[in-house]
Amino acid sequence: MQIDEIPTPEGSLIAEYARRAGHYTDCFETPVAVPVLLPDFITAFYTQPLFRAERVVLRLLARTPSTDAEVAALATGQGDTFAVWRLEARRDDQILLAERSGRTLSWLQAAPDALRFGSVVVPVPGRGGAPTLGPVFQSLAGAHKVYSRALLSGAARRVTR
Repeated sequence: MQIDEIPTPEGSLIAEYARRAGHYTDCFETPVAVPVLLPDFITAFYTQPLFRAERVVLRLLARTPSTDAEVAALATGQGDTFAVWRLEARRDDQILLAERSGRTLSWLQAAPDALRFGSVVVPVPGRGGAPTLGPVFQSLAGAHKVYSRALLSGAARRVTR
């Protein structure tokens, strides 16, 4: 499956973060032959096997259990929290979720011809006050990109079957 890293789309819910100094943003995209509705994409993304494994880790390490019913409520707009995330913003074709610390955000977009997944990492003041993403993120950035591609691919396969 084709997964491309693309520039942050103008007008997207993460575009503002991409313009802020020191913030990390990424955006991955896969083309789709027929339009996908955002609720279907949200459900496919957060219930796929790879993300279920992340949900187990979050349940054990962050003591934040989650259910498919919470995913369904989030997908349909009837809920605004899921595991460690809370709804930050939503449009008909996009959703932005902030992790409870506010340092990381996850974004999904069901565009007419593509599915997109992006992340934001908010810097913290470093030595001398300059914004920094920190050594942990710097060391995991490559793995994050591989994982992001895998998540988008898995969700796209599920939702376009």
